Amino acid sequence: DSSEIKEEIQRKDDRLLTLLKDIYVESKDPPVRVKDEGSAQLPCKQEEKRLTKLGHFGALDVKKVSKGKISIVEALTLLNNHKLHPQIWTAEKIAAEYSLELKDVNSLLEFFIPFTIEEFPKETKKAIKS
Repeated sequence: DSSEIKEEIQRKDDRLLTLLKDIYVESKDPPVRVKDEGSAQLPCKQEEKRLTKLGHFGALDVKKVSKGKISIVEALTLLNNHKLHPQIWTAEKIAAEYSLELKDVNSLLEFFIPFTIEEFPKETKKAIKS
């Protein structure tokens, strides 16, 4: 019967209680040893990474970069895209696409301008006469 079991559980055993009151337990943790490794570095916060837009170099391409940074291939690609289609590849779109801050993208577009190599046709070259 479940009521008898419940009563047995609820009933206190006076003899057992008196024996338990006589017991005293003292517990201490062992002293903590600090290892002195001299130049050991503290663990740093793990950086959040993103996958890169891969270029044409296969195994040499960087696969992951920290958020807020770009690879060389991505930098050249975004500068060229902005140069060819500035109305499509705006600073805001580039910042969103590559997880960059807008101020960094504006600085990049202002100070890093990809150059164009122009090769002149052979018939227009003139020899310099001394």
